[in-house]
Amino acid sequence: MKINSDINILGGLPDFELVRSYLKQENSSKFKDIPTKIKTKKSVERFEKAVNSTIIHFSNNNQKEIVKNLVIKEGISLDSRLMIFWNASFNNELLDAINSSIFFPAYYSGRLILRQGEVAAFLRELKENEAQIQKWSDSTIETTASKYLTLLKKFNLLEGSINKSIKHPFLNDKIFILFIYWLLSIEDKTNILSSKWIQYSFSEKSHFVERILQKSFSKFIEVNYTGDKLQILPLIEYKNIYDVVAQS
Repeated sequence: MKINSDINILGGLPDFELVRSYLKQENSSKFKDIPTKIKTKKSVERFEKAVNSTIIHFSNNNQKEIVKNLVIKEGISLDSRLMIFWNASFNNELLDAINSSIFFPAYYSGRLILRQGEVAAFLRELKENEAQIQKWSDSTIETTASKYLTLLKKFNLLEGSINKSIKHPFLNDKIFILFIYWLLSIEDKTNILSSKWIQYSFSEKSHFVERILQKSFSKFIEVNYTGDKLQILPLIEYKNIYDVVAQS
């Protein structure tokens, strides 16, 4: 597993609007060209590196078009926060590991509270097998666990101060279709039912399939479902899907 300190850094990012500004000014490639409340050059560079590697890193142009068009055209909305969460989780293995081992099991079991202690316990267990974090002190582990919860709060997935309660977002039709296109852009498996990214739809697999089979989505995707195999074909160009679905 590739592990870095991006969770800690992004947990302290003062304003996700910087992500939008950075995408709009990608040719400049520097946060120094963007107005910000971040005071020191060193802090700007830390945030820039973390945003680059975790939030707006793209494995292909289709993935980039999905994220960029939503964030730039809509701003930092509830929907774009979800997209940033998905893309960050794809790019950051530690973030995805904590999501898959701690957050989603709690979410899908109907629990109300997510505690720092359980995230820290997972990190201590991970420390036993991952060389990259074997030098982490207890203080570093507790800080990372705390910043993880803070980051999920920034993504609008948790709320509260001391005790963080789990929010249950419902994906409207627009962001659901954009999620599908994003998933198709990053998933190598042809059978989407075997994709671990389905859990990021915030719906049980059976409900996910039921929803994707709705006739109202037939103008965006072509679906072939056989009971144990689900194939999805995008019908709109990735660079155009945001505009099409936003106007529907």
